[in-house]
Amino acid sequence: MKKVILVADDSPTIRKFVTFSLAAKGFKIVSATDGMEALEKLPSINVDLIITDLNMPNVDGFELIKAVRENNAYEDVPIIILSSLGSEKDIEKGLSIGANSYLVKPFDPKKINYEVSKYLS
Repeated sequence: MKKVILVADDSPTIRKFVTFSLAAKGFKIVSATDGMEALEKLPSINVDLIITDLNMPNVDGFELIKAVRENNAYEDVPIIILSSLGSEKDIEKGLSIGANSYLVKPFDPKKINYEVSKYLS
């Protein structure tokens, strides 16, 4: 059974790039254009990991992470932030609200594959 990764990012280019990198490793990718769409899709998929941007319209990544962590069904799902926000303050905030890892764009596909493999082996 393929592991399912939910990718929430408002950039079609980033979604395509992440999907391509991870699908090549055998993961099933479900994309969302923002946090709102991600939250709407969550109940209908059995997600194993979430990758989210922070700067998104409607519901941003911080709100998405908080909502996921407050839901008992998803509280243990690993979350990787993939964002262009790379300050120490942003990274600390992202990790303190419940993300497991934080990657700064632009990123190396090997790095994202490594981070995913830490949680899904």
